[in-house]
Amino acid sequence: FRDWDRDAWIKALDANMLTPIELIRATVDAMAARGFGRIVNITSGAVKAPIGFLGLSNGARSGLTGFVAGLARSNIAARGVTINGLLPGAFDTDRLRVSMLAGAQKAGKDPGVLRAAREQTIPARRFGSPEEFGAVCAFMCSVQAGYLTGQNILLDGGAYPGTF
Repeated sequence: FRDWDRDAWIKALDANMLTPIELIRATVDAMAARGFGRIVNITSGAVKAPIGFLGLSNGARSGLTGFVAGLARSNIAARGVTINGLLPGAFDTDRLRVSMLAGAQKAGKDPGVLRAAREQTIPARRFGSPEEFGAVCAFMCSVQAGYLTGQNILLDGGAYPGTF
């Protein structure tokens, strides 16, 4: 963290907190006027279990989560608008594969071995699929999720070790 100057923090806050807040500000009133709206902030499981080397992201995403929790409990919920967070863990995406390949190359290890080892740290013993992620997000955007607001849904195959 000693290497992160003010400009680095401002950039992280702008990308991971202020931009989503601006998007909410630009859309929430029209949703409320229609009597229906769903906002899902896709952040990271690191909001619940911060990762040390992702400090800039942890701080900004946690700030967004705190802001959204208050806004979700304002009068917009009574007007049919819900705001929630979707906190993904490890999903089998191009980004994960590229990251794991780079890590394997840096460590001089077989990428398949590293992948298998990482999967073993997840109680589901696998990475999530994009289809699973999409299904949960679709539910959060549905009419059936009208009573779900101000929540953070952790989708990580059971990797988070806590109760709450």
